[in-house]
Amino acid sequence: MAKAYWVSAYRAVKDADKLAAYAKLAGPAIAAGGGRFLARGLPAKVYEYGLAERTVLIEFDSVEQATAVHDSPDYQAALAALGDGAERDLRIVEGV
Repeated sequence: MAKAYWVSAYRAVKDADKLAAYAKLAGPAIAAGGGRFLARGLPAKVYEYGLAERTVLIEFDSVEQATAVHDSPDYQAALAALGDGAERDLRIVEGV
């Protein structure tokens, strides 16, 4: 079974307090579901049409596991805490 990755790009952070509240809940929810943070922060370098925006990369054992964590009550509580505090693009990508 192929691993899966959450790729989350933050287009804008509108409320740092809401983002902090989200992070406090999201980190434990993701770790409890088997997610492993591989990278997070601003890019060291951008090329082509890349944007210098905060990016988070999280590894899971499968697409099913990644989806289950996203849809879990604990992660949904984290999203509720974030509310409109950030504009993000979250994708689940299957590994090769």
